Amino acid sequence: MKLNTVVTGPEDGPPLLIAHGLFGSARNWGVIQKRLSDVFRVTVVDMRNHGSSGWVDVHDYPAMAEDLAETLDGPSHILGHSMGGKAAMALALTRPELVDRLIVADIAPVAYTHTQSHLVEAMQQLPVDKLDTRRAADEALSETVDSPGVRAFLLQSLDVQAKRWALNLGVLGREMAKIVGWPDLTGSCEAPTLFLAGGESDYVTRGDRDAIRALFPHARFAAIPGAGHWLHAEKPREFEAAIRAFLAA
Repeated sequence: MKLNTVVTGPEDGPPLLIAHGLFGSARNWGVIQKRLSDVFRVTVVDMRNHGSSGWVDVHDYPAMAEDLAETLDGPSHILGHSMGGKAAMALALTRPELVDRLIVADIAPVAYTHTQSHLVEAMQQLPVDKLDTRRAADEALSETVDSPGVRAFLLQSLDVQAKRWALNLGVLGREMAKIVGWPDLTGSCEAPTLFLAGGESDYVTRGDRDAIRALFPHARFAAIPGAGHWLHAEKPREFEAAIRAFLAA
């Protein structure tokens, strides 16, 4: 399906596509996109069922990989975070000719046991039709979501004026097992690949490295000290520096 995109940077710059994580959108990457646009032609997408992209009943990684493939005009550097990182890996394994270099931010090609269904339920229960300000929405959401940072992140996808979420919550909740899982993809990706983790995150462990190298034999590993799962938002300068160093290597 055709995804909503935000494109910046010089037309003749090396292409870089960025895929956000679950409950995110292209706007979450505005700071990183702006800074990398000095050199790169940066395309940030809204993934299916997120932001301004279309709502559909299927939300799995083969479908998301095909969405990314349809967005590209040719080979590109690919950067994906969390859910977007899994979609980027699926793209690299199914359409390797489209991937120059791959950066996977804080996720591994494995099935996880955690779920984000509780956040889907919290958002579905929020009485958005009765909320007139983002502050009121935050106060209401605090009854089910303790973390101010998580609430702030989720509320970026709430259109207070239109009184609706820019998220297809019904489908995301129903497809959660596929989102936290990993499809049975074979083959390997020969492109240079960086697995960049948050130093305080447990999403990518040393125990995952055999699974990673089986699919991405040229994988390199790095971590940003003091960063958690949202490493690009928590340590944007360090994240940017790591991306530039890898793409310039």
